[in-house]
Amino acid sequence: MSKVKTTYRCEQCGANHPKWAGQCSECGEWNTLLETKIEPASTHRAKIQLGGGYSGQSANITTLDKVSVSLEGRLETGSEEFDRVLGGGLVEGSVVLIGGDPGIGKSTILLQTATHIAAQQSALYVTGEESLSQVALRAQRLDLSTTHLKVMAETCVERICEVLAELRPAVAILDSIQTLYTETLQSAPGGVSQIRESAALLTRFAKHSGTALFIVGHVTKEGALAGPRVLEHMVDCVLYFEGQTDSRYRMIRAVKNRFGAVNELGVFGMTDKGLRGVSNPSAIFLSRYEEAIPGSVVMISREGTRPLLVEVQALVDDAQGQPRRVALGLEQNRLNMLLAVMHRHGGVQTLGQDVYVNIVGGLKITETGSDLAVLLACASSLRAKALPQQLAVFGEVGLSGEIRPVPNGQERLKEAIKQGFKYIIVPKGNAPQKAIPNVEVIAVSRLHEALSQAMQLSDET
Repeated sequence: MSKVKTTYRCEQCGANHPKWAGQCSECGEWNTLLETKIEPASTHRAKIQLGGGYSGQSANITTLDKVSVSLEGRLETGSEEFDRVLGGGLVEGSVVLIGGDPGIGKSTILLQTATHIAAQQSALYVTGEESLSQVALRAQRLDLSTTHLKVMAETCVERICEVLAELRPAVAILDSIQTLYTETLQSAPGGVSQIRESAALLTRFAKHSGTALFIVGHVTKEGALAGPRVLEHMVDCVLYFEGQTDSRYRMIRAVKNRFGAVNELGVFGMTDKGLRGVSNPSAIFLSRYEEAIPGSVVMISREGTRPLLVEVQALVDDAQGQPRRVALGLEQNRLNMLLAVMHRHGGVQTLGQDVYVNIVGGLKITETGSDLAVLLACASSLRAKALPQQLAVFGEVGLSGEIRPVPNGQERLKEAIKQGFKYIIVPKGNAPQKAIPNVEVIAVSRLHEALSQAMQLSDET
């Protein structure tokens, strides 16, 4: 009987090592090497003929114009916000990976989706972390219909594929990928090789059978999906569940979507009956005070295809030592760059001042259209002059002090008008061609113009 060979494989990068070590020499991570049995190589090998081709069945090669394209129908999940993030609904045969912190609501929204789809078509909920009684208790607590939804407690991928091939459900939910294993490997569930092979088998099955799959993934303490990076490449859609556990609001963001727009955002409110979509998310990110306060301005951002109004708060105060620059919801380096531009081209100096900038509601803004709002909030706090409550702002600030236009300016203007704003500072490139009744649109081309117009509005109001 041949001796079983083992190797030590890194959980982060998948590199193999002949012996255990505290640190992986490839990626530099600590305590990530796990002992893994080496599987014997498959005896099946492609036979190469002398003519350069492979023996056996020939490949089916055709030109792209002869490929038949069918418009796939989409399944409604029962939530308009969830459908928005998916690109309009769940596509047949697609594989969706959803991750988030423990307790954020992943299993809750997927159970709601499964029960909604099961009322119209066949759906299967496969749990590997909970017992069937726990799933049933959660469904009863959420007051969901449990008549048509099929459930199964299983962690073997081969057994799951057999059941899926027999039932042929329209949607299957697997909670979670870290608990699944394939019998072709001897390593423990949750390892790099098990996650990769299990996801590959499930993805291959979904493409051939047409069953749409929801796969739940764990996240690391840094917030990234646990497991090999190739997991995100294999699936069709990657969703991240965001939000604070002490807040009743949750957000689902699409970072990859082969059937829709990326960076799409869905906003949900956590209730005693589960997650409910928020139809007007701008309202929850805006705080209406009784009177205007310094350091606060409303920014017209854009998440995916949706314009979103968010309050930006800034606090500029005398530093008690080395000045600090703190940005919550914004990129730290961009804040430092914007403050330098404001000093050089706006005449507003923050040297010797602590600068704190916060995006209200816990949102993370990555677009450059927030630049002008951040600088106006900082200038308002530094000069202790409150900007009007009915003022909204958007625009990108360049290094030479110019205000650059941003995409989808007209949609942003419409959202601000719908929310009742009377003053809107925009880049000159985004200025509307016709005057808007009861709304004063101020188009600016330089940073000093925007600062002057904002302070003038502060004095008038």
